[in-house]
Amino acid sequence: MTDHKPPLHRFTVLDLTRVRAGPTCVRQLADWGANVIKIEIPPAPGKEGDALGSRHNSDFQNLQRNKRSMTLNLKSELGHATFMRMVRQADVVVENYRPDVKNRLNINYEACRVENPRIVYASISGFGQEGPYSGRPGFDQIAQGMGGLMWITGFPGHGPLRVGVPIADLASGMYTAIGVLIALLQREETGEGQWVHSSLLEAQIAMLDFQAARWTIDSHVPGQAGNDHPTSIPTGVFQTTDGYINIAASGGTMWNRLCDVLDADELRNNPDYANDGLRSQNREALNAELQEYFSTRSSDEWIEALNDAGVPCGPIYRMDEMWSDPHVAHLDMSRPVDHPVLGQLEVLRHATNMSGTPKMPYRPAPEIGEHTDEILGEFGFADDEIERMRKENVV
Repeated sequence: MTDHKPPLHRFTVLDLTRVRAGPTCVRQLADWGANVIKIEIPPAPGKEGDALGSRHNSDFQNLQRNKRSMTLNLKSELGHATFMRMVRQADVVVENYRPDVKNRLNINYEACRVENPRIVYASISGFGQEGPYSGRPGFDQIAQGMGGLMWITGFPGHGPLRVGVPIADLASGMYTAIGVLIALLQREETGEGQWVHSSLLEAQIAMLDFQAARWTIDSHVPGQAGNDHPTSIPTGVFQTTDGYINIAASGGTMWNRLCDVLDADELRNNPDYANDGLRSQNREALNAELQEYFSTRSSDEWIEALNDAGVPCGPIYRMDEMWSDPHVAHLDMSRPVDHPVLGQLEVLRHATNMSGTPKMPYRPAPEIGEHTDEILGEFGFADDEIERMRKENVV
């Protein structure tokens, strides 16, 4: 490959997003080299120093890397005109306002499409762009609850439980990024952009995957199963002499391999465990018997023995232990960035690997308005226009 430009370098993205779902979407595009311009509200006069706020924390640095920042007051007439002038030259606009806000600001898809019919306009909201709940504010944990996830997470009898990451935020950002890329591909055929939108609730429901299909197809209401797999037994967590491990030994082949490793012919020959259905039906008794076996050796010993036999298994790591694992080190799941204030940081990389695209350096998250003049100049604004905007607190 002789051309080492990033694969998305030719696309300009105007990023109006805040919080997490929207920035997660834009981050996918920024990581692959799109020209991402993060448009932020100008700090109030005399409050410029306060704008740093939590920008220097690990979350912001990881979420907002590879973007440039400019400030722009979209509520002002001049700010709105400036934004629309930028839309004419851009490829993508991404926003995650509540649906009524973009309409009130007159920066919705219809308004942007008038300026640029090729624009791909992406929206993320809590509950969708229309419907009974479309005007409600959205939050990840609310979507986890309404989207069915919390009722299938946790141990039976212990009440609903949220998962440990904002999965609805992350999933809606990822689904929207996929939609943006699809729209850009379709634009190559049609010459026109389109409106792409997703929501926390839609993304959360889609992420239920087979659990949701158990209802839509089988009319079965899944419940909590703790660390057990809902349908494939034995799959779950077992305590060893020095910690915990996961095993996944469902199906006849894996079950027999597990019994071989455990030297447990009495389990193999027990009629209560003769097939997948019976093992699932009698999971509590089976898990209790398996636990007696796993309590006799260390995690490393069991993991080595089970892997040698071809039984899927693995340790259960704390965060620091996970990063110390030699295979995780081999996967190289972080990227260094040099921040002018914080020094060298390690941020997470995306999880996609492409043979024809070299490893790209990451840039640190920007300070607020760090690139305002530079960006406006690239869009053809003259120095006197930029100065006027500054005097009127538009930027």
